[in-house]
Amino acid sequence: MIFGKIEYLNLLPFHIFMKRYIQDSRQSLIMNYYKGVPSNINQKFISRKVDAAFISSVGAKRNNYVDLGIIAKKEVLSVLVIPSDKNLNDTESATSNVLARVLGVDGEVLIGDKALRYYLESKPHIDLAHEWNQQNNLPFVFALLCYHKDKKLYKKIQKNFLKSKVKIPQYILKEASQRTHISQKNILKYLEYISYDLDYKAKKGLQLFYKKAFNIT
Repeated sequence: MIFGKIEYLNLLPFHIFMKRYIQDSRQSLIMNYYKGVPSNINQKFISRKVDAAFISSVGAKRNNYVDLGIIAKKEVLSVLVIPSDKNLNDTESATSNVLARVLGVDGEVLIGDKALRYYLESKPHIDLAHEWNQQNNLPFVFALLCYHKDKKLYKKIQKNFLKSKVKIPQYILKEASQRTHISQKNILKYLEYISYDLDYKAKKGLQLFYKKAFNIT
Protein backbone atom coordinates (compact mmCIF):
# COMPACT_ATOMS: atom_id res chain seq x y z
CA MET A 1 0.00 0.00 0.00
CA ILE A 2 1.31 3.43 -0.91
CA PHE A 3 -0.13 6.13 1.33
CA GLY A 4 0.09 9.81 0.49
CA LYS A 5 1.53 11.41 3.60
CA ILE A 6 1.00 15.10 4.33
CA GLU A 7 3.37 16.05 7.13
CA TYR A 8 1.40 18.97 8.48
CA LEU A 9 0.86 18.95 12.23
CA ASN A 10 -2.89 18.42 11.85
CA LEU A 11 -2.27 14.80 10.82
CA LEU A 12 0.33 13.99 13.47
CA PRO A 13 -2.08 11.91 15.61
CA PHE A 14 -3.20 9.90 12.57
CA HIS A 15 0.35 9.07 11.48
CA ILE A 16 1.18 7.90 15.02
CA PHE A 17 -1.95 5.75 15.03
CA MET A 18 -1.14 4.22 11.64
CA LYS A 19 2.38 3.27 12.69
CA ARG A 20 1.00 1.39 15.68
CA TYR A 21 -1.92 -0.04 13.70
CA ILE A 22 0.40 -1.57 11.12
CA GLN A 23 2.62 -3.06 13.82
CA ASP A 24 -0.32 -4.51 15.73
CA SER A 25 -2.43 -5.58 12.77
CA ARG A 26 -2.94 -9.26 12.15
CA GLN A 27 -2.98 -8.43 8.47
CA SER A 28 0.44 -8.27 6.91
CA LEU A 29 0.19 -4.62 5.95
CA ILE A 30 3.18 -3.16 4.17
CA MET A 31 2.92 0.59 4.13
CA ASN A 32 5.06 2.80 1.92
CA TYR A 33 4.68 6.56 2.03
CA TYR A 34 4.77 9.22 -0.63
CA LYS A 35 5.32 12.55 1.09
CA GLY A 36 4.11 15.87 -0.22
CA VAL A 37 1.92 18.94 0.29
CA PRO A 38 -1.86 18.65 -0.24
CA SER A 39 -1.92 19.89 -3.84
CA ASN A 40 0.85 17.46 -4.78
CA ILE A 41 -0.74 14.50 -3.00
CA ASN A 42 -4.03 15.25 -4.80
CA GLN A 43 -2.30 14.85 -8.17
CA LYS A 44 -0.52 11.64 -7.13
CA PHE A 45 -3.82 10.18 -5.98
CA ILE A 46 -5.62 11.11 -9.19
CA SER A 47 -2.83 9.49 -11.23
CA ARG A 48 -3.04 6.41 -8.94
CA LYS A 49 0.55 6.71 -7.82
CA VAL A 50 -0.76 6.52 -4.27
CA ASP A 51 -3.47 4.12 -3.08
CA ALA A 52 -4.97 6.27 -0.35
CA ALA A 53 -4.49 9.69 1.21
CA PHE A 54 -6.21 12.60 2.89
CA ILE A 55 -7.38 14.42 -0.23
CA SER A 56 -8.46 18.07 -0.28
CA SER A 57 -12.24 18.31 -0.18
CA VAL A 58 -12.52 19.82 -3.65
CA GLY A 59 -10.63 16.83 -5.05
CA ALA A 60 -12.41 14.23 -2.92
CA LYS A 61 -15.91 14.89 -4.24
CA ARG A 62 -15.77 12.31 -7.04
CA ASN A 63 -13.68 9.73 -5.18
CA ASN A 64 -14.33 7.02 -2.62
CA TYR A 65 -13.84 8.13 0.98
CA VAL A 66 -14.61 7.01 4.51
CA ASP A 67 -16.03 9.12 7.33
CA LEU A 68 -12.63 10.41 8.33
CA GLY A 69 -11.33 13.86 7.53
CA ILE A 70 -9.53 16.99 8.67
CA ILE A 71 -12.30 19.09 10.16
CA ALA A 72 -12.58 22.37 12.02
CA LYS A 73 -15.64 22.84 14.20
CA LYS A 74 -14.94 26.57 14.44
CA GLU A 75 -11.42 28.05 14.27
CA VAL A 76 -8.56 26.08 12.72
CA LEU A 77 -5.57 28.47 13.20
CA SER A 78 -3.68 27.05 10.22
CA VAL A 79 -5.80 28.20 7.28
CA LEU A 80 -5.64 31.95 7.04
CA VAL A 81 -6.02 34.88 4.72
CA ILE A 82 -3.55 37.66 5.44
CA PRO A 83 -3.70 41.27 4.24
CA SER A 84 -2.39 41.78 0.70
CA ASP A 85 -2.90 44.20 -2.18
CA LYS A 86 -3.59 41.17 -4.40
CA ASN A 87 -5.60 37.97 -4.00
CA LEU A 88 -2.92 35.28 -3.85
CA ASN A 89 -3.39 31.51 -3.65
CA ASP A 90 -1.22 29.18 -1.59
CA THR A 91 0.36 26.75 -4.07
CA GLU A 92 0.27 23.99 -1.44
CA SER A 93 -3.49 24.26 -1.18
CA ALA A 94 -6.55 23.30 -3.19
CA THR A 95 -9.59 23.56 -0.93
CA SER A 96 -8.50 26.65 1.02
CA ASN A 97 -8.00 28.73 -2.11
CA VAL A 98 -11.56 27.92 -3.19
CA LEU A 99 -12.89 28.53 0.32
CA ALA A 100 -11.51 32.06 0.33
CA ARG A 101 -13.40 32.79 -2.89
CA VAL A 102 -16.59 31.18 -1.57
CA LEU A 103 -16.42 33.37 1.54
CA GLY A 104 -15.52 36.49 -0.42
CA VAL A 105 -12.36 37.04 1.63
CA ASP A 106 -9.61 38.99 -0.14
CA GLY A 107 -5.89 38.69 0.52
CA GLU A 108 -3.17 36.06 0.54
CA VAL A 109 -4.13 32.48 1.44
CA LEU A 110 -1.73 30.78 3.84
CA ILE A 111 -2.10 27.18 5.01
CA GLY A 112 -0.33 24.53 7.07
CA ASP A 113 2.42 24.87 9.63
CA LYS A 114 3.68 28.15 8.20
CA ALA A 115 0.18 29.59 8.69
CA LEU A 116 0.15 28.36 12.28
CA ARG A 117 3.49 30.09 12.91
CA TYR A 118 2.02 33.28 11.43
CA TYR A 119 -1.04 32.98 13.68
CA LEU A 120 1.13 32.50 16.76
CA GLU A 121 2.88 35.79 15.98
CA SER A 122 -0.50 37.53 16.42
CA LYS A 123 -0.32 39.20 13.03
CA PRO A 124 -3.49 40.43 11.23
CA HIS A 125 -5.43 37.61 9.59
CA ILE A 126 -8.80 36.02 8.94
CA ASP A 127 -9.23 32.40 10.02
CA LEU A 128 -11.19 30.86 7.13
CA ALA A 129 -12.75 28.07 9.20
CA HIS A 130 -13.98 30.63 11.73
CA GLU A 131 -15.37 32.79 8.93
CA TRP A 132 -17.14 29.76 7.43
CA ASN A 133 -18.68 28.92 10.81
CA GLN A 134 -19.77 32.52 11.32
CA GLN A 135 -21.53 32.56 7.96
CA ASN A 136 -23.01 29.04 8.01
CA ASN A 137 -22.95 27.74 11.61
CA LEU A 138 -21.40 24.49 10.40
CA PRO A 139 -17.98 22.79 10.64
CA PHE A 140 -15.63 22.98 7.69
CA VAL A 141 -14.13 19.85 6.14
CA PHE A 142 -10.70 20.50 4.64
CA ALA A 143 -9.84 16.96 3.55
CA LEU A 144 -11.18 13.39 3.44
CA LEU A 145 -9.48 10.01 3.65
CA CYS A 146 -9.88 8.73 0.08
CA TYR A 147 -9.00 5.34 -1.36
CA HIS A 148 -9.02 3.54 -4.71
CA LYS A 149 -9.82 0.05 -3.41
CA ASP A 150 -9.94 -2.07 -0.23
CA LYS A 151 -12.94 -0.26 1.26
CA LYS A 152 -13.16 -2.69 4.22
CA LEU A 153 -9.59 -1.90 5.22
CA TYR A 154 -10.15 1.86 5.30
CA LYS A 155 -13.48 1.53 7.10
CA LYS A 156 -11.65 -0.51 9.73
CA ILE A 157 -8.92 2.13 9.98
CA GLN A 158 -11.62 4.80 10.35
CA LYS A 159 -13.40 2.90 13.11
CA ASN A 160 -10.24 2.13 15.07
CA PHE A 161 -8.75 5.60 14.76
CA LEU A 162 -11.92 7.40 15.86
CA LYS A 163 -12.28 5.25 18.96
CA SER A 164 -8.61 5.51 19.90
CA LYS A 165 -7.07 8.15 22.12
CA VAL A 166 -3.74 8.83 20.51
CA LYS A 167 -1.02 9.97 22.85
CA ILE A 168 1.90 11.67 21.18
CA PRO A 169 5.21 10.33 22.54
CA GLN A 170 7.49 13.01 23.90
CA TYR A 171 10.26 12.27 21.40
CA ILE A 172 7.87 12.63 18.45
CA LEU A 173 6.48 15.87 19.87
CA LYS A 174 10.02 17.17 20.27
CA GLU A 175 10.91 16.22 16.69
CA ALA A 176 7.74 17.91 15.38
CA SER A 177 8.57 21.04 17.34
CA GLN A 178 12.11 21.16 15.95
CA ARG A 179 10.88 20.54 12.40
CA THR A 180 8.15 23.17 12.45
CA HIS A 181 9.71 25.71 14.85
CA ILE A 182 6.50 25.63 16.89
CA SER A 183 6.65 24.92 20.61
CA GLN A 184 5.43 21.60 21.96
CA LYS A 185 2.83 23.42 24.04
CA ASN A 186 1.46 25.23 21.01
CA ILE A 187 1.37 22.02 18.95
CA LEU A 188 -0.78 20.30 21.57
CA LYS A 189 -3.02 23.35 21.89
CA TYR A 190 -3.43 23.53 18.11
CA LEU A 191 -4.48 19.89 17.86
CA GLU A 192 -7.43 20.64 20.15
CA TYR A 193 -8.95 22.58 17.25
CA ILE A 194 -8.79 19.63 14.85
CA SER A 195 -11.53 17.02 14.56
CA TYR A 196 -11.40 13.89 12.41
CA ASP A 197 -14.96 12.54 12.67
CA LEU A 198 -17.05 13.18 9.57
CA ASP A 199 -20.27 13.29 11.56
CA TYR A 200 -23.72 14.55 10.54
CA LYS A 201 -22.94 18.26 10.94
CA ALA A 202 -19.59 17.92 9.18
CA LYS A 203 -21.33 16.20 6.25
CA LYS A 204 -23.85 19.04 6.09
CA GLY A 205 -20.98 21.53 6.01
CA LEU A 206 -19.23 19.55 3.29
CA GLN A 207 -22.31 19.38 1.07
CA LEU A 208 -22.93 23.11 1.51
CA PHE A 209 -19.34 23.84 0.54
CA TYR A 210 -19.70 21.71 -2.59
CA LYS A 211 -22.88 23.55 -3.52
CA LYS A 212 -21.23 26.92 -3.13
CA ALA A 213 -17.83 25.97 -4.56
CA PHE A 214 -19.04 24.40 -7.76
CA ASN A 215 -21.21 27.41 -8.44
CA ILE A 216 -18.15 29.63 -8.66
CA THR A 217 -15.64 27.29 -10.35
